[in-house]
Amino acid sequence: MPAPHRRRFIAGAVCPRCSEMDTIVVDADTDERECVACGFSEARPSDAPRQEPHTRVNRPARRSEAPAETVRLVDPVKDK
Repeated sequence: MPAPHRRRFIAGAVCPRCSEMDTIVVDADTDERECVACGFSEARPSDAPRQEPHTRVNRPARRSEAPAETVRLVDPVKDK
């Protein structure tokens, strides 16, 4: 007789198909998740590194080509 699969419920997990909470179990041997309410099943994603999307935070800073100019602040009270 084969050994039973070791399955654990994931507290607070919501099924992506039926939106039921606390119905997702994970098989410890195969790392597959399954919903006991609707039968949804999905393999665990691989841990391969993904390429990070380009955002304003991780892209190199752009340098301005405009020359720097000095600015003189004028106090309207002193100039009268």
